[in-house]
Amino acid sequence: MSAGNGPAGDRRRFLVVGAGLAGASAAWHLARRGHAVTVVERDVPASAAGSSHGSARILRFAYPDLDYVQWVQEATAGWRELAEVSGTQVLTPTVALDYGVTRNPAALAAVLARAGVAHELLTPDQARGRWAGLRPDTDVLAHPGWVIDAESTVHAMLGQAQSHGAHVESGFSVAGLTRTPTGLSARAADGRTVDADHVVIAAGGWLPDLLDGLDLPAGFRAAIPGFTVREENAFHFPYRDQGAARWPTLIHKRPEMAVYSLPGDRDAGFRGQKVAEYEGGSVIGSATHGSGTVDQANRARVVEYVREFLPGLDPEPYAETTCLFTTTPSEDFVIDTANDVTVLSACSGHGAKFAPLLGRWAADTALAGTAVVPRFGVQRETAGV
Repeated sequence: MSAGNGPAGDRRRFLVVGAGLAGASAAWHLARRGHAVTVVERDVPASAAGSSHGSARILRFAYPDLDYVQWVQEATAGWRELAEVSGTQVLTPTVALDYGVTRNPAALAAVLARAGVAHELLTPDQARGRWAGLRPDTDVLAHPGWVIDAESTVHAMLGQAQSHGAHVESGFSVAGLTRTPTGLSARAADGRTVDADHVVIAAGGWLPDLLDGLDLPAGFRAAIPGFTVREENAFHFPYRDQGAARWPTLIHKRPEMAVYSLPGDRDAGFRGQKVAEYEGGSVIGSATHGSGTVDQANRARVVEYVREFLPGLDPEPYAETTCLFTTTPSEDFVIDTANDVTVLSACSGHGAKFAPLLGRWAADTALAGTAVVPRFGVQRETAGV
């Protein structure tokens, strides 16, 4: 069967496993091209047990790697399109800040300059004068940023996929994938089955549990990088001045600790800032082993950080949660295909901002039968981000 996008004879049956940001985006891009798409989700779309729930993810441009900066520029066009076609507010503008000794704001600024992204480099005093609630310890890079409403984005993408004929099934935990004379068949734990010509696996933190049952070529399977799944912790701290201007997003990296922070928006009742230590949670192997319990030592580290560096926040969190982070050793994504199975790992440590682009890449890769972005192919070693 052809992998084209036009006549009815080119129409293929796709199964997308996982209804988070990556899977919803892949479904949207495949369905809009005229393919028959079924999305199955072990829980519900944007499940609180996964990586794509809630209203607070960061969209920023700053990377030390020019490729990633340019991909963010490309992704922003997809965000604008999604907002327009769905009528959903998926982004809220703010300012993105980067600072800290190991963040190297000046080097990041040089990369943004090469990409033509507007930015400023501020001294610590200048930054404190503009954002009185912060206490930066180095120069600060400031550039345009947004807060992503992840949950609304998932539903907007799935809504668009459904408008093009896609079907979404919740409570479908994939227990196995088998080959049939006409393609592939996925079986749920409750006995339901879905047949397809091609399967896109966008299972996030559950991906390690599924890989060995996908009937992938041995060489391809062996070349897939190891995934590290962490149960991260995030905390919401109230603003001391509830009437202050909207807070920025920030990434602050020091040798001792890397922290990210952003307005919590709906998740925080619009009255607090989300603060978390990057890769501060426990390594759990796969999402199956998540406890849903906040680590108290991590909580204490973040509280102490807020006391020292975010004086505009009350250092007592009023809400807290866990969240899954799935990363590769290089922090690159994995988007590649073999035997009519496309593996799509968005790497939730920094993948949310690329959601519209990841779905397009996954659709292109599935239809082409090879990685359309060679850097994300499983046979290639890549440098860290």
